[in-house]
Amino acid sequence: MPRIILIVEDSEACAETLQIALEMLPEVETRAVRGVHAALGVMAEAGNDIAAVVTDLNMPRQNGFDLLGQLRADSRHVKLPIVMVSGDSDPRLPARALAEGASAFFSKPYSPLALRRTLEKLL
Repeated sequence: MPRIILIVEDSEACAETLQIALEMLPEVETRAVRGVHAALGVMAEAGNDIAAVVTDLNMPRQNGFDLLGQLRADSRHVKLPIVMVSGDSDPRLPARALAEGASAFFSKPYSPLALRRTLEKLL
Protein backbone atom coordinates (compact mmCIF):
# COMPACT_ATOMS: atom_id res chain seq x y z
CA MET A 1 0.00 0.00 0.00
CA PRO A 2 1.54 3.35 -1.00
CA ARG A 3 2.26 6.05 1.53
CA ILE A 4 0.40 9.28 0.80
CA ILE A 5 2.11 12.65 1.07
CA LEU A 6 -0.32 15.56 1.25
CA ILE A 7 0.92 18.71 -0.49
CA VAL A 8 -0.76 21.92 0.66
CA GLU A 9 0.19 24.61 -1.85
CA ASP A 10 -1.85 27.38 -3.48
CA SER A 11 0.52 27.62 -6.46
CA GLU A 12 -0.26 24.95 -9.03
CA ALA A 13 3.27 25.11 -10.49
CA CYS A 14 4.90 24.61 -7.06
CA ALA A 15 2.53 21.75 -6.25
CA GLU A 16 3.34 20.02 -9.56
CA THR A 17 7.09 20.38 -8.98
CA LEU A 18 6.72 18.80 -5.54
CA GLN A 19 4.56 16.00 -6.90
CA ILE A 20 7.15 15.12 -9.54
CA ALA A 21 9.98 15.10 -6.99
CA LEU A 22 8.12 13.19 -4.28
CA GLU A 23 6.55 10.54 -6.48
CA MET A 24 10.07 9.34 -7.23
CA LEU A 25 10.13 7.94 -3.70
CA PRO A 26 9.32 4.23 -3.62
CA GLU A 27 5.71 3.39 -2.76
CA VAL A 28 4.69 7.04 -2.45
CA GLU A 29 1.64 8.78 -3.84
CA THR A 30 0.97 12.48 -3.58
CA ARG A 31 -2.25 14.36 -3.19
CA ALA A 32 -2.28 18.14 -3.65
CA VAL A 33 -4.77 20.62 -2.23
CA ARG A 34 -4.82 24.42 -2.38
CA GLY A 35 -5.40 25.48 1.21
CA VAL A 36 -5.72 24.71 4.90
CA HIS A 37 -9.47 24.03 4.81
CA ALA A 38 -9.05 21.47 2.02
CA ALA A 39 -6.07 19.89 3.82
CA LEU A 40 -8.03 19.47 7.03
CA GLY A 41 -10.84 17.87 5.02
CA VAL A 42 -8.41 15.36 3.51
CA MET A 43 -6.92 14.65 6.92
CA ALA A 44 -10.39 13.99 8.37
CA GLU A 45 -11.26 11.76 5.42
CA ALA A 46 -7.95 9.92 5.00
CA GLY A 47 -6.88 9.99 8.64
CA ASN A 48 -3.82 7.89 9.28
CA ASP A 49 -3.39 7.06 5.59
CA ILE A 50 -1.44 10.33 5.25
CA ALA A 51 2.25 9.58 5.87
CA ALA A 52 3.50 13.20 5.70
CA VAL A 53 2.43 16.75 4.89
CA VAL A 54 4.34 19.36 2.89
CA THR A 55 2.76 22.78 3.32
CA ASP A 56 3.37 26.25 2.02
CA LEU A 57 3.38 28.99 4.65
CA ASN A 58 1.60 31.81 2.82
CA MET A 59 -1.82 30.88 1.49
CA PRO A 60 -5.13 32.74 1.28
CA ARG A 61 -7.35 32.85 4.41
CA GLN A 62 -5.27 30.58 6.63
CA ASN A 63 -1.55 29.89 6.53
CA GLY A 64 0.80 27.00 7.13
CA PHE A 65 1.12 27.87 10.83
CA ASP A 66 -2.66 27.51 11.18
CA LEU A 67 -2.46 24.05 9.61
CA LEU A 68 0.56 23.08 11.69
CA GLY A 69 -1.16 24.13 14.92
CA GLN A 70 -4.37 22.27 14.14
CA LEU A 71 -2.56 19.09 13.16
CA ARG A 72 -0.25 19.13 16.18
CA ALA A 73 -3.25 19.73 18.49
CA ASP A 74 -4.75 16.43 17.28
CA SER A 75 -3.18 13.48 19.11
CA ARG A 76 -3.38 11.37 15.93
CA HIS A 77 -0.97 13.72 14.16
CA VAL A 78 1.56 14.56 16.86
CA LYS A 79 4.31 12.54 15.17
CA LEU A 80 3.22 13.14 11.57
CA PRO A 81 6.15 14.51 9.53
CA ILE A 82 5.26 18.06 8.47
CA VAL A 83 7.57 20.02 6.18
CA MET A 84 6.96 23.73 5.72
CA VAL A 85 8.13 25.78 2.72
CA SER A 86 8.01 29.54 2.36
CA GLY A 87 9.02 32.29 0.01
CA ASP A 88 8.98 34.77 2.91
CA SER A 89 12.44 36.20 3.61
CA ASP A 90 11.97 36.65 7.38
CA PRO A 91 15.05 34.95 8.91
CA ARG A 92 13.07 34.05 12.06
CA LEU A 93 10.62 31.79 10.20
CA PRO A 94 12.65 28.55 10.19
CA ALA A 95 13.14 28.66 13.97
CA ARG A 96 9.48 29.56 14.55
CA ALA A 97 8.29 26.72 12.29
CA LEU A 98 10.45 24.18 14.10
CA ALA A 99 9.41 25.53 17.52
CA GLU A 100 5.74 25.20 16.56
CA GLY A 101 6.16 21.59 15.49
CA ALA A 102 7.35 21.48 11.88
CA SER A 103 9.69 18.58 11.17
CA ALA A 104 11.69 20.64 8.65
CA PHE A 105 11.62 24.04 6.94
CA PHE A 106 12.69 25.03 3.42
CA SER A 107 12.98 28.57 2.08
CA LYS A 108 11.91 29.18 -1.52
CA PRO A 109 13.58 28.71 -3.85
CA TYR A 110 14.52 25.30 -2.52
CA SER A 111 15.84 22.12 -4.03
CA PRO A 112 13.05 19.58 -4.58
CA LEU A 113 15.75 16.90 -4.31
CA ALA A 114 16.81 18.17 -0.87
CA LEU A 115 13.19 18.23 0.26
CA ARG A 116 12.68 14.69 -1.05
CA ARG A 117 15.79 13.47 0.80
CA THR A 118 14.53 15.07 4.02
CA LEU A 119 11.18 13.36 3.64
CA GLU A 120 12.90 10.03 3.00
CA LYS A 121 14.60 10.38 6.38
CA LEU A 122 11.37 11.44 8.11
CA LEU A 123 9.33 8.58 6.69
